[in-house]
Amino acid sequence: MEAIKAIILGIVQGITEFLPISSTAHLILFRWFFGWEGEIDSLTFDVAIHGGTLLALLVYFYRDWINLFLNDRRLLLFIAIATIPAGAAGLLLHDIVEHTLRDPLIIVFSLIGFGVLMLVAEKYGKQKKESLHTITLKDAIFIGTAQAIALIPGVSRSGITITAGLFRNLKRESAARFSFLLSTPIIGSAVFLEGKNILANPDKYNLDIFAMGFISAFISGFFAIKFLLGFLKRYPLNVFVYYRFILASVILFVIL
Repeated sequence: MEAIKAIILGIVQGITEFLPISSTAHLILFRWFFGWEGEIDSLTFDVAIHGGTLLALLVYFYRDWINLFLNDRRLLLFIAIATIPAGAAGLLLHDIVEHTLRDPLIIVFSLIGFGVLMLVAEKYGKQKKESLHTITLKDAIFIGTAQAIALIPGVSRSGITITAGLFRNLKRESAARFSFLLSTPIIGSAVFLEGKNILANPDKYNLDIFAMGFISAFISGFFAIKFLLGFLKRYPLNVFVYYRFILASVILFVIL
């Protein structure tokens, strides 16, 4: 049964990490709704499944990263600079995020509030910038600063950075691609810092359970990236916003 739970949570992580509906919120809510506890309800397990989504990013965008390092160091520098706000916020607010902001009611307000912001961005963003080569340093810093807000459960890292990109007049697909490239060093840093505990004390953990979560997160994450990039070529973010509103209503109903 624990293996099935690990696979389910890995799939949830893989899908919701990249769709603009908040992976942190869904992992918290799944455990909350079903009362799942134990090793799958731990920071180390979360690190394992985030490792799966990190691998999905690296595999899907490996050509982009090769090009960045070999040919487009300007954009690589912008990504590095844009990573700083979220990295600093993660280090400074780690304990607050882990112990104070995981309340379902906070998730409700985040789902609704930032869903409304996504609709506003869709309406007023001009979407003139079709290529990542048109991104300026100001764009990168604006989007990177927005990424720091994603520490709040219910915001969604991809949701807030794509929204920020729309406000800076990027096309949806370009905003999503930059969002995914920008998230790679942040997720990678978190996996490295927390994953050292797993590597240092492997006997303390059920690595088979972690491996199942990792693999399911990788597979589902890879296809979630592919789906979203294709979806945003043709459709706005509205359907994800409506999902956020429905989810928030369900949570409120359960709470009340």
